[in-house]
Amino acid sequence: MKKIAIIILIFSATVTTTIAGNKDRAGQAGAYELLINPWARSSGWHGLNTGSVRGLEAMNLNVAGLSFTQKTEVLFSHSIYLKGTGININAFGFSQALGKSGGVLGVNLMAMSFGDILVTTVNLPEGGIGTFQPQFINLGIAYAKSFSNSIYGGIVIRAITESIADSKASGLSFDAGIQYKTGDRKFDDRVKFGIALRNIGTPIKFQGDALTFKGNATEGDYQLTVSQRSQQFELPSLLNIGASYDLHFGKSIGENKTTHRMTIAANFTSHSFQRDNVGAGIEYSLKDQFMVRVGFNHEAGLLSESTRTNVYTGLAGGFTFELPTKKNGPSVALDYSYRASNPWGGTHTLGARINL
Repeated sequence: MKKIAIIILIFSATVTTTIAGNKDRAGQAGAYELLINPWARSSGWHGLNTGSVRGLEAMNLNVAGLSFTQKTEVLFSHSIYLKGTGININAFGFSQALGKSGGVLGVNLMAMSFGDILVTTVNLPEGGIGTFQPQFINLGIAYAKSFSNSIYGGIVIRAITESIADSKASGLSFDAGIQYKTGDRKFDDRVKFGIALRNIGTPIKFQGDALTFKGNATEGDYQLTVSQRSQQFELPSLLNIGASYDLHFGKSIGENKTTHRMTIAANFTSHSFQRDNVGAGIEYSLKDQFMVRVGFNHEAGLLSESTRTNVYTGLAGGFTFELPTKKNGPSVALDYSYRASNPWGGTHTLGARINL
């Protein structure tokens, strides 16, 4: 209980700052790739399953869900981000349970590729002198643990790297999350709650040769290399609060499992540098082998093109095929999600996972 109290105190000390954000600060943060969910299963909800997310995908939503890893999980995904922009996202994750009471250790890597971009200058605005490839890479290391049969928590440390031609920015961010589950005598995990504080870190700024130029020295007839200081930027911190409720139908196929399951989820996100979001979603599961889900994430002004400030139009959907290789043994899963956008052709994500 002392550990739980410490986590709650950390949230209490930082929640006030996070909620203080408003739409008037939009565009003043950086590293917005931290807000992108690279995983197919949870993005099919539009990231609305803060209370019920499980496994490696929890590292990008509510890390407390990582503690439900039974043994080993390996996860890959590829996203065509806003189809038509030429941006692709690749992600890899690995988690390992550390014994009966040792918690779970997780690692994930996300890389964004923007393709070749022309090098331009004031004298050559149309290029012709080469190309460069920007790269955004995030590496996260997480630890999550169950504190009781109902309370779970975890923390993520994430290294952030953004690089363009001859310039780079790097820094660290921290996430923390808690999940609570309860229910009735028949299904003791029917109700789930979650809260996660994400992207808390120090300001970051770009540095490198791209910010230098040759200038004449004031005290003599010779040249110096002059370095310009770039403006630092803050991270897009946010607070996620979510809940879910499971409806069970059909025959029992194991502990807390039936042939048919319907999960209803709701989520509220308080952003520091953009409008807040509120949304709801639903998932249907057949024997935990086939799942289909849909979610709608809303913010003020979303339904009108003249007031919308988000490229996403709110609707997302996806499905999962998960088949065990043997009874009560390892399983292999294929996930897909689509997030509608305007403009561009939405974001398509395809993922594969192995649960050992």
